[in-house]
Amino acid sequence: MNGEHATLLRSWLAILGFAVLFFLSNQQLLAQLPGKWQIRAPMPSARTEVAAAALGGKIYVMGGYDKGGDLVEEYDPAKDSWRQRAPLPQPLHHIGAAVMNGKVYVIGGYISGIGAVDTVYEYDPGMDKWSAKKTMPTARGALAVGIIGGKIFAIGGAGSNGKNTNANEEYDAAQDRWTKRASLPTPRDHHAIGVIDGKLYAIGGRLNGRHDRSIADNEVYDPSTERWTPRPALPTVRSGIAAATLNGRIFVFGGESGRGTHREVESYDPTKNRWERWAPMPTARHGLGAAVINQSIYVISGGPQPGATFSSANEVFTP
Repeated sequence: MNGEHATLLRSWLAILGFAVLFFLSNQQLLAQLPGKWQIRAPMPSARTEVAAAALGGKIYVMGGYDKGGDLVEEYDPAKDSWRQRAPLPQPLHHIGAAVMNGKVYVIGGYISGIGAVDTVYEYDPGMDKWSAKKTMPTARGALAVGIIGGKIFAIGGAGSNGKNTNANEEYDAAQDRWTKRASLPTPRDHHAIGVIDGKLYAIGGRLNGRHDRSIADNEVYDPSTERWTPRPALPTVRSGIAAATLNGRIFVFGGESGRGTHREVESYDPTKNRWERWAPMPTARHGLGAAVINQSIYVISGGPQPGATFSSANEVFTP
């Protein structure tokens, strides 16, 4: 081996050694992050672009891509078991879901590709029955919803043309009536929402349905003043995320971006106005659902690879 080749070999070995050291250091750092994950019984079906909602100690996973677009499966954490419930009135994916007054509400979504719908369905778990409600003013899918003061707010999303909407529409279930509210400053889709202390936080998402145009924006809406205000951005840019609120924090799970599918877990504390990192998800996924039971968050389903991929993952996170 001549001197030039020997120098080149030493350079490559040095680079390789640095890469290995960086990888091991990063893995050690991840292992030290707070939070604990457990694997629970997988969902019977493999899906993505679902919605999850907790009610009466059970979790309902609804809609999604693949053959189960109208599928509703109920998970009982106490028994670690699943059962199938009454299907959605029509196959839907990229829906919004909320729980209020003992009922589950499924709002908007897509049917047949990206055909945006304006439908609202109410599910009564005691009767195992769905009923149609007043349609939403703006048809859209990949929206996010949150509840403030007994009203459901449907935020953002995209229409059948794939373009974003800034719609912020309030649903009053008692009156079966919709009202338009202050527009979302940054129109987006595939975002998530958390509600704390009567304020709604719209986090992350993407522009016009493109995961390679994911964003990190975090904007808070106060319905008492009809104003939106920017807050510190999501540390990891991503969309197709799930969010859940627990102990005064909004936890954001998974997602995808131009970098691929994400495992990151980050939480926002409005009181401290800052983000915190947590132990990453065992399985990277986008299009997943998240729901709180007691002091744990169940993170279910989603695509392990960008695009139309599917899983039955059921992983539970305890901060």
